[in-house]
Amino acid sequence: MRIAVLSDIHGVLPALDAVLAEPDVAAADRIVLTGDTAAGPQPGPVLDRLRALGDQVRWISGNADRELVEYRGGGPCTIPDPIAPWAADQLTDEQVGFLAGLPKTLRMGEVLFCHATPRDDEEIVLVDSRLERWSEVFAGLDPSVATVVCGNTHMPFVRLAHGRLVVNPGSVGMPYGRPGAHWALLGAGVELRRTVFDVDAAIADIVRDSGYPDAAEWADYYLKARASDAEAIGVFGARDGRET
Repeated sequence: MRIAVLSDIHGVLPALDAVLAEPDVAAADRIVLTGDTAAGPQPGPVLDRLRALGDQVRWISGNADRELVEYRGGGPCTIPDPIAPWAADQLTDEQVGFLAGLPKTLRMGEVLFCHATPRDDEEIVLVDSRLERWSEVFAGLDPSVATVVCGNTHMPFVRLAHGRLVVNPGSVGMPYGRPGAHWALLGAGVELRRTVFDVDAAIADIVRDSGYPDAAEWADYYLKARASDAEAIGVFGARDGRET
């Protein structure tokens, strides 16, 4: 089985469409979404585009998806990006209900898909997280799980930790480090992929179609990956339990 893994789309329709146009994605047996799909400038259209693919797509909830649902239910919005409450208000009640029903993990054979870690949708693990940290996040995991596929940190990597392969496909819509829509293809092995698209045209499309008041600034910052991988690791590193 060939599985295309898309994570952290964050409501960016041009980036999603560029990835879905990839022949290996269109031909994949399954497309697995590892969360944070809707929180961004085009939340409704992104959900509609993916749901139209039917059973080819398997869904997981991410922390941003969960927080959109909580916000619409009257709770506080804890996502630091101010676009999140705006995105929540753009969704229909039916779309909110759909997000509310998504599972936190998905098991396919020896592969476990999750958003952040198998036990929590916000925990931080990075390519250079120490092995002791991986022991913590793998605690209680079924020994038959050979591969863990996650997202959350928007930076792609593949590494081995305590005999398990860990795969992060990176982000489709909010990449850190370099522009492009990042995703992964699982089959006989693991391939980290990057789909290059016309970022300036995508920004123009978002500004025209979104309705978010700060769409131009938001799209310029995230689609052009103005946050470097070093900056992101510096920020996230403080949350993975490291001492320095």
